[in-house]
Amino acid sequence: MTKRQTRLFFIVGTSLSAVLFLALTIQSHTQFPALTHENNLNERVIAGKHVWHRKDCINCHTLLGEGAYYAPDLTKIAQQRGAAYLTQFLKDPSLFYSEARNGRLMPTPNLTDVEIRDLIEFLTWVSQIDNQGWPPRPILVSGLPQSVEVGAPQPAAASSEAVAQGEALFRRSPPACFACHSLQAGMVLVGPSLAGIGTRAAQTISSPSYTGSAQTPEDYIRESIRNPNAYLVPGPTFSAGGQSIMPPFGGTLTPAEVDQLVAYLATFK
Repeated sequence: MTKRQTRLFFIVGTSLSAVLFLALTIQSHTQFPALTHENNLNERVIAGKHVWHRKDCINCHTLLGEGAYYAPDLTKIAQQRGAAYLTQFLKDPSLFYSEARNGRLMPTPNLTDVEIRDLIEFLTWVSQIDNQGWPPRPILVSGLPQSVEVGAPQPAAASSEAVAQGEALFRRSPPACFACHSLQAGMVLVGPSLAGIGTRAAQTISSPSYTGSAQTPEDYIRESIRNPNAYLVPGPTFSAGGQSIMPPFGGTLTPAEVDQLVAYLATFK
């Protein structure tokens, strides 16, 4: 290749690369409003963003790949935990984690009720952003009996049987059941442990304090998924203001998915 040909190759190659880069940049910016649900960006979301920065949350937590990795990534936390849990947690993190048990303790942020509401609005908006699988590597969430890879490939069912499908769904995000419920006896993460739920459900529905309408253990598990407020499980952190901290999944999961979860959880006797 002559010098003239080399120069021409460089000029053409650089020009095409620049044009392609500009085209992709413009195309990306045209997608931002839809990907970020820009229409949901209201004053409360913006106020919550100010709380996030004012309290230096980014010094420990990550959002969309930006921030520190000292504490869990919070990009999808609003979907994984729900507003009721986040409200309780932000008021007093020590109710859920302790330095002795978990090896760390988030300091109480001392937020007002309005700041908590706005911060949750911001985190909810962030959780709805179509980040197309970002971050590209799993982020380990501690405080669980074993490491859970948030952002890792979704688990596949071992077979087409309902129990196997339910087990895969339990470990999938969303609904991220594993993030709040342990399957080990006595291990409380956020909600009650589900160890022995099949047997405990039968005891619960026969108790005079039961306020739901389930007639069988399977009905009770299904009711708890669709309408957690039908019966509030006793516990200092399981409910707040007469409402369960667990978000209802009746409108999130299909009837078939609920049945699969029920089939899986009912095996824990």
